[in-house]
This record gives sequence, structure tokens and C-alpha cells, in this order.
Amino acid sequence: MIKSNIDIDPHNSNPRIAIVHDWLTNKGGAENVVLALHDAFPEAPIYTSTYTPETMPAFKSLDVRTTYLQNLPKPLRKLHKFFPMLRVKAFQKLDLSEFDIIISSSSAESKQVQKTRPDQIHICYCHTPIRYYWSHYDEYRADPGFGKLNWLVRLAMPLMIPALKKSDYNAAQKVDVFIANSSEVQKRIKKYYGKPSTVIHPPVDVDRFEPARTRGDYYVALGRQVPYKRVDLAVAAATKLGVKLRVYGNGSEHQRLVEMAGPTVQFFADRFGDASDNAVTAALNSAKGYIFPADEDFGIVQVEALAAGAPVIAFGRGGTLDIVQDGESGILFDKQSVDSVIDAIKRAEKIAFLPGTLRRKAKRFDKSLFITKIHKIVSDQTQ
Repeated sequence: MIKSNIDIDPHNSNPRIAIVHDWLTNKGGAENVVLALHDAFPEAPIYTSTYTPETMPAFKSLDVRTTYLQNLPKPLRKLHKFFPMLRVKAFQKLDLSEFDIIISSSSAESKQVQKTRPDQIHICYCHTPIRYYWSHYDEYRADPGFGKLNWLVRLAMPLMIPALKKSDYNAAQKVDVFIANSSEVQKRIKKYYGKPSTVIHPPVDVDRFEPARTRGDYYVALGRQVPYKRVDLAVAAATKLGVKLRVYGNGSEHQRLVEMAGPTVQFFADRFGDASDNAVTAALNSAKGYIFPADEDFGIVQVEALAAGAPVIAFGRGGTLDIVQDGESGILFDKQSVDSVIDAIKRAEKIAFLPGTLRRKAKRFDKSLFITKIHKIVSDQTQ
């Protein structure tokens, strides 16, 4: 277990803790981590750059505190995504002096929070070093995902990124303990920040799913429909094979996906966003399989699919390698191409995956284990 070089009060058995997250505007796997951190430390307030309660009902009763960016007029508040340095400054200005331990949940700028006392500890749960600075710069520059404004972002990236990378690197050097959400992210933290880390996989509410013994005749793809998720590969493969596919989610790619889909592909654009969505849960519980073509840092929905008894057909890179064993809990393919997805589906059709076995494989990602491991990390810092 990694420990910091800073000693906090050895007699402080009840440290004051703050949780810090990049933003709370849409629900995904990272936001589920924040909710689990709250379950682990219910007295800890949650700090974030901006917060939209109407899109985040799970946080409604929690103590959420925002930066000054929340006070901007709503149109300007949305534009802060174009100016990451605004978030850097906003997190640096937060006064967290009353807390003994700061836990940042970071795939962006929340790790920029400043310690104000020598005895404070900063633990960073890192979903990934910022993808568009480090590991996936070329992919993001090719298709930033801002639609009609892509041209502007492409022009700005080479001008802005060097200074932002330096700022991100410097912030990482001040983190006392890094936690990586996958083995892939652990490698990135070492490569880009030069820091060691402990892997603790994100929490999954395994008990939310009840796998059907008799499976349906359809596959599922779900999530934010943005370029790097590559939902287009699932849609194109299902269309070409003539197999049934249910697509849950929305995003900048949605209309393009609808236009390319054949008659066997159904879309449920309003059915994703709330992790407790009964329609998504029911779909996975009976699905023939779940198709995941993305190169993702972890990919929490893959675990949810296994918990629901659905084998995962996935691109064999990134966090997927911590989750899916080829031929046992799903099928891995090695190229992000339509033909690779088609071949993987054909392989999956020949294997009799047992829903009960898949569910047992998902149990190692249960939320209770996440909370136990997080408690251990914090406890180690107070010994």
C-alpha cells in the first residue's frame, strides 16, 4: 500500500474529509464513484466546479459546494468546458483548510486543489490522466466532439495544451497518494506523472441486476454517443449482420447513428443518464450480449452487463482487460473496425455463456469492496 511522505496527527482517528470532483452536470461512472465515496464518508462535503441539480437527482440531498464558476450566467457557465484553465483557477481558489484529508475524483482539473497546511493529505482517485492532454491527444484533435465548433477546438489545442499539460503535471506532483481505477490507468499515471499508484476498481451496484436464465434475442449498446465511444461500430455491425441491437443513450453522434442504422437497430435516446434507469437494467438482464467498442479507461457498464448475465463483446484494450476474459466472460477483438465487431459477434454466438457464472465474475467489483479498500487507504494515512 502506498503511503505519503507527510505525517498527519497520529492521534487523529476521525479526520475531517472533503471530496472534490471535476463537475456534476451529467451522470456517468465517475459520478458513481463520488456517490460511493459519499457512502464511505457521509459527513464529507462534495466540492465541484459546476453543478446542475436538475440533471443530477442522486446528489439532491447531499452537501454539494461549488466554485465561483457556478455564479456565472448559465450560458457562460456552459462555456467553461472550452476554457479548462478557468477550472484550474477555480479549484486552486477553493479554501479546504478545515480538512485533514482531501479526496479528489479526477479525470480533469479537480486534482488542482491546494493544500494549505503541511499536515494535510491529498488522495487522488484518478479515472485517467487528462485524456486530451496525454494518452489520446491525437484522437481528440482529429474529432474533438464539439460538432460545428470542432474547427475552432482543433486550432486552439496546439496553442493551449502545452501550458495545460505543465499545469496538470505540476498538480500531480503535489498529490500524496494516487489511486488508479484500472491497470491501464496505473500505467498512465506512472508514464505521464512519474508517480506510483494503487488500483481500486470503480464500484458497481451488482445487486441492481437480476440475470434472466433465458436470454433475449438482442444485443445492447449504451452510453454517451460521442466519437471516442465508437457506438457507430456496434450499429454498423448489427446492421450488416441483421442482428437485433438496442442502443441506449444520446450525444453529439446520435443523429448520425440513427441515419446509418438498419431496421434491426432500435434507439432509446431518452433512456440513459440515470444509473437506476429501470429500462436499461431490464434490457441488460435479458440481453444476449453487450457490445463495447470503446478504448475506455475502465468501462463500468461492462461490469454491469456481466452482473446482468450478459457476455461482453469488447475492444481488447484499456480498462476492459481488467474486466473481460476472452472466451470466459465475453469476446475481445483487437481492431476498432466493423469487421472485427462482426467476427466477435459470430464467435460469441458459438459459446454458451452461463449468466450465473458471469454474475459471479462481476462480484469482485461490488461497491462494498470499493468502500472497504478506500477506508483502508485513508486509515493507512492516519496511522
